[in-house]
Amino acid sequence: MFETLAASVPQQWQGLYQMLILPLKWVPAAQAYILQAAWPAHSVWEIIPKRVFVLLPALLLIAGLWTTMLAVYTLPFRSYRIHFIASLALNWWEMMKAVWLFWVGVFRFLFLAFGWLWGLLVMSFRVVLEFLKEIILFPFRIGTQFSSKYFQPGVPWLAVMLTIFWSILEAAVFTYTLLPTMSEVLSDLVGVETHRFLPPILFTMLFLLISGSFACLQVLAESVRQHNIKQIVQMLLVEFFVMFLEVFFLYRELVDSVTPWIAQHTDEQFRMGLYSTLLFATFGWVGIRGMTWFLFGRFGTPSLLAIMARQKLEGTETMEERQKEPEMGWAKRLLEIFKNDIEWFRKNSQELAELAILPVLQLLAVAINFCIILISGQTVFKIPLKSMSEVLDTTEILERIGLKKFHPHQTDTRDKFS
Repeated sequence: MFETLAASVPQQWQGLYQMLILPLKWVPAAQAYILQAAWPAHSVWEIIPKRVFVLLPALLLIAGLWTTMLAVYTLPFRSYRIHFIASLALNWWEMMKAVWLFWVGVFRFLFLAFGWLWGLLVMSFRVVLEFLKEIILFPFRIGTQFSSKYFQPGVPWLAVMLTIFWSILEAAVFTYTLLPTMSEVLSDLVGVETHRFLPPILFTMLFLLISGSFACLQVLAESVRQHNIKQIVQMLLVEFFVMFLEVFFLYRELVDSVTPWIAQHTDEQFRMGLYSTLLFATFGWVGIRGMTWFLFGRFGTPSLLAIMARQKLEGTETMEERQKEPEMGWAKRLLEIFKNDIEWFRKNSQELAELAILPVLQLLAVAINFCIILISGQTVFKIPLKSMSEVLDTTEILERIGLKKFHPHQTDTRDKFS
């Protein structure tokens, strides 16, 4: 660079030019040497330390060399030269201190970043562990809650489900038993052999018929409980006709299906006639209906009738009572983990961001001090920088170098005495 400028200088001024550039002549060579030592790398393990720990201090050293050598040219024209030289020398001391603080700050940042990542890993592990524990214990907890709630007074949902299931099962059995007979009767009536919609229609009718049988027993039981003689007689007549209908059309077919088995094991000596078949069918109806009624029908049928009548179920809770129930424990534990750990992350993230920026700002502040010393002979930043507020408050920085922001509402004090 200086050789190019020397070529443009006349021959008679070459000596003066060489004397003037003497303080700066060695700086480009020193700069090239510093950059060559700080930049090249042959492996990743060499690149990372040089880029992180060496490059920025090397750039600061180059800036210090240039400003110091340029300051030499201003010495003949400055006042308070001793103060200027002292400020410049002191800033070199501040540069060494800033480089040391930069290295220490990088290590502090790496240590805190490792702790921050470790805390994030621990929080994630705790959340995953809590979630897995909840998945494993969920069936047992649901069973415990269901059993504890079921054995409290309330709606007998198990009896309701068993009543519906038994009605479906009994309707399916009698559909299979009655399907040939009903197909034959229907074929004789309409003259068609196959009926695709007969099984679902027959199943629906039988399901309603069997469910109605449970409803009749429930009304009869309520009449007996209330000692209502008139209603008891009425329901006995209704129940008799219900029993006759089911025995004659349903249970008779079931008894007929086992008649060959009885005849086979009695060597054809016992053949069931009309009365014996109806008697066996009646016994079967009474036994099956009585067993299912006393086991679950008397508990599930009232709830089914209340649901169909849109009446309030006995033992149900109001909306206010449901809202008073406590939240799930595992969800509260997860929220507590997130709340505590996120608060810790929030506090440490601010410190982490400050530790990531302050070491670099230490070097930048020294470089700016070199420039300000070259211009005004004084420093701006005090090293070390302890917080971000020392850098962000530009008003205080301007006041240090004798400059203030001008506000239109402020009046210059010199106008009072002019």
